Amino acid sequence: MSEKAVYESPLSSRYASGEMQFIFSPDKKFTTWRRLWIALARAEMELGLPVTQAQVDELEAHANDVDYACAARWEEKLRHDVMAHIHAWGEICPNAMPIIHLGATSCYVGDNTDVILMREALLLVRDKLVRVLAALAPFAERYKALPTLGFTHFQSAQLVTVGKRATLWMNELLMDLDEVNHRISTLKLLGSKGTTGTQASFLELFGGDHEKVKALEAKIAAEMGFDGVVSVSGQTYSRKMDYGVLSTLSGIAQSASKFATDMRLLCHLKEVEEPFEQSQIGSSAMPYKRNPMRCERICALSRYVMADAVNPAVTAASQWFERTLDDSANKRLSVPEAFLAVDAILNLYANVASGLVVHEKVIEKHVLEELPFMASENILMDAVKRGGNRQDLHERIRVHSLEAGRNVKDLGLPNNLIDLIAGDPMFGMSREELTAHLEPGRYIGRCPQQVEEFLAADVAPVLEKYPGAALGKNTDLRV
Repeated sequence: MSEKAVYESPLSSRYASGEMQFIFSPDKKFTTWRRLWIALARAEMELGLPVTQAQVDELEAHANDVDYACAARWEEKLRHDVMAHIHAWGEICPNAMPIIHLGATSCYVGDNTDVILMREALLLVRDKLVRVLAALAPFAERYKALPTLGFTHFQSAQLVTVGKRATLWMNELLMDLDEVNHRISTLKLLGSKGTTGTQASFLELFGGDHEKVKALEAKIAAEMGFDGVVSVSGQTYSRKMDYGVLSTLSGIAQSASKFATDMRLLCHLKEVEEPFEQSQIGSSAMPYKRNPMRCERICALSRYVMADAVNPAVTAASQWFERTLDDSANKRLSVPEAFLAVDAILNLYANVASGLVVHEKVIEKHVLEELPFMASENILMDAVKRGGNRQDLHERIRVHSLEAGRNVKDLGLPNNLIDLIAGDPMFGMSREELTAHLEPGRYIGRCPQQVEEFLAADVAPVLEKYPGAALGKNTDLRV
């Protein structure tokens, strides 16, 4: 009998892109640890500690030679992952072994790596947000003047346009993009703070020279591509940083779920549908089905991210003084999984947005079914101009509207409000005169202009700022 398959996270095996998977892969994590140890050793050497160039060179020569089996053997013995990797690296860097991790604590590599990976992941998320905006922009432009029923409480309301509705989705994505950029610009490394954040070990190494302790952090930050480090900390950076990042990811999930929910409702109305491929099966039991499974998956994964954002909130709230370890296992799950899920969400969003199918005749049919009710105010004003009494005419329209509504809902008949008004001598208007009020374009307000202005003022600058992201290739969906 063959070996049984082991559990594999659906986020990495089924949904997220290879790019995001790599950011949170063991290779990326542990080589980043080593880059940080090299930066520490180099800075200590440059500031006069007994670290040699030969030792730094040896570390650099083996920066990517991670022997996982060796590290596993050490961890089984030491029950400490950071020390296990120090020993595994030291076996192939014997000359540098004495100075690896000099003055540092585990959080030096652990926390600084987490910040580095979160920033790289946020940059990827930013690109994918822009990609979705780039897919929705031509859709909004194309359908900026196509009238469609607006809905309040999912009840027919005044007309909007298909393109204007798309700008509502895009506007929320722009809000998310602002949040992502804020997180990227404000993330700082932990630096080299020591066991309780006092930098006492480094002050001891540098013989009480405070300026060298500060210079050490500045050199490390510069080598790792950061402007600076947090001003104060315990042994770890504040776990509110993780909460801030996952809150931003939760915001993206909220926006995506709103879009996908609207799409699922529009699919039910048969007005707008997500892409459906020629050989795609909608249901294993009902061959005719065209289930909006991509949008349903967006909603499912978004729900996961929104719930996952609670994890760092509780973690931040429950930290004890300068350090407690009940954060570690939780953040190793909650942070990477949130990024993998948002990556999958945006892959799906881009796929759906670039292939939306609009059924214009169905949209027109629904508009014309409801338009007589919406035209009633214009009809009322026209009749008043012809000499009618506004209050009396209002009452007649109310009565006729109720009758037309009963015909539609109780008898399944077409909306005959126009015929009822045409037959009422109080209005003195022919059916042709009344029908003139049933031009949908008269009821969309400034929708086309709003779309044009929004695309020019809000979206175009973003697409121009990140041209590479907008032109990037969408990730192929696995299912």
